[in-house]
Amino acid sequence: MMNPSPVPSTTPMPTALSSPPQSLAQKLIARASGRTHVEVGALLNCQVDLAMFHDSSGPRRLAPMLKELGASIWDKNKVVLVMDHYVPARDEESSAIVALARETAKAWKLPHVIDSEGICHVVLPERGHLKPGMFCVGGDSHSPTGGAFGSYMFGIGATEMLGVVVSGEIWLEVPQTIALNWTGKLARGVCAKDMMLHMIAELGLNGGQYQALEYTGEVVQGLSMQERMTLSNMGAEMGAQAALVAADQVTVDYLLGVGVEPQALEGWGNWVSDVGSHSQTHHFDAHTLAPQIAAPHSPALTRAVTEYAPTPVDIAYIGACTGAKLVDLRAAASVLKGRRVHAQTRLLVAPASARDQEAARAEGTLQVLLDAGAQLLPNSCGACAGYGATFEEGMTVISSTARNFKARMGPASVQVYLGSPYSVAAAAIQGRLADVREMLA
Repeated sequence: MMNPSPVPSTTPMPTALSSPPQSLAQKLIARASGRTHVEVGALLNCQVDLAMFHDSSGPRRLAPMLKELGASIWDKNKVVLVMDHYVPARDEESSAIVALARETAKAWKLPHVIDSEGICHVVLPERGHLKPGMFCVGGDSHSPTGGAFGSYMFGIGATEMLGVVVSGEIWLEVPQTIALNWTGKLARGVCAKDMMLHMIAELGLNGGQYQALEYTGEVVQGLSMQERMTLSNMGAEMGAQAALVAADQVTVDYLLGVGVEPQALEGWGNWVSDVGSHSQTHHFDAHTLAPQIAAPHSPALTRAVTEYAPTPVDIAYIGACTGAKLVDLRAAASVLKGRRVHAQTRLLVAPASARDQEAARAEGTLQVLLDAGAQLLPNSCGACAGYGATFEEGMTVISSTARNFKARMGPASVQVYLGSPYSVAAAAIQGRLADVREMLA
């Protein structure tokens, strides 16, 4: 990473006299709607700073509708198209979808196209497209990942995306903000994925339904940027519209490191919640958190790894925007170094982006995975989205992905457990569900 230049954290912001406390979510929505403050429940028209869609959600859905309307994109510089779901194409249907996306990108003359270089939620910030204060939409359910950068980002369907790409605007009801506050210190081998699985188990799949989540506390502040992305990413599993982390120096250093100009980050310190602005606060203690495993077929079926029998595992899968970033590959390598994958288990690794894969290669992390017996897969959504390398009948899988719904990653007979990259690596070595802390002691 480059040596970051100081960036002013505050600039004057308009304030309303005697306005009630505003959460980070409210402040972001207020900016997008041209107001100084907003009330929970208000229905507002917001200006969109960025719209992202991919080969599955983009041209094949939008092109016919735009043609029928005789409409065009409101601002091509504010659109990012990512080819990540159907690449590499494995059949005739996939080839046709990818070909259409590429042809449409040329026809629309889109300046920001990322083709087969990684998963949208990871490559978007890698290219410097997200910054604190922005209001963004994505044509994918895990678009709340963008909230890790202090931007308001959420997923929308094709019809809503049509309205956005034509007008640059979208209606939004201001949500309540639920604070998820973490104190203490995580044990070695316990990470953001374990935090998220535990919160889902405690609060349920609808624990944040249509609301904004905000992750707070000393543990969150101590996480790397990519670990924060894991938290925001899996806000979708709690039904949240947005899942936010307030910008701080960690955010700024990351964005400067990927090439964002310092002047584009001025005022980042404004994007924090006021005291008393959260509708609810849930408190969690990192000291007591063990590695978490979600049983088939829901992330909500989570409990500590110590509560499981030593269940044999056929496949250990490190992949997806949730669990195969550079920080995740490093976590797995810390377990795999000097060890070999169990004879009855396959370890599959699909790095979330080409840049993260190259960084892992340059520092030796990738070689550790390969030396342990890992099979390297393309930088794409792959098995997580049910495309490409899905799993065979009757397989028992432990995966670093966000979801383990029945028949999502293969036939209905596939049993998918969810865990952190640490836990996936531990299972790959032991050939069964295992407590990674024993291997790192």
